[in-house]
Amino acid sequence: MKIEQLKQQSPEIELVDIVESGVYPDHLWVEIIMPEDEDREIEMGHLAAELSTDILVDYGYHITISSGTRLEKKAA
Repeated sequence: MKIEQLKQQSPEIELVDIVESGVYPDHLWVEIIMPEDEDREIEMGHLAAELSTDILVDYGYHITISSGTRLEKKAA
């Protein structure tokens, strides 16, 4: 899974949830707890953009990676 590639490059991130967009059924939101370090967050953002593009080309799904919180993770 492409998300595992993201986790390999940024092991400090945590998956919060994967949800379908309320507007577009082919658009998924992946909520993760981002790295605390700003430089790591920027690196992770670049990798996430590459993986999102790969998923769009390979599977036809738009992926948006957004920041989630531990509170949201507990609720999921």
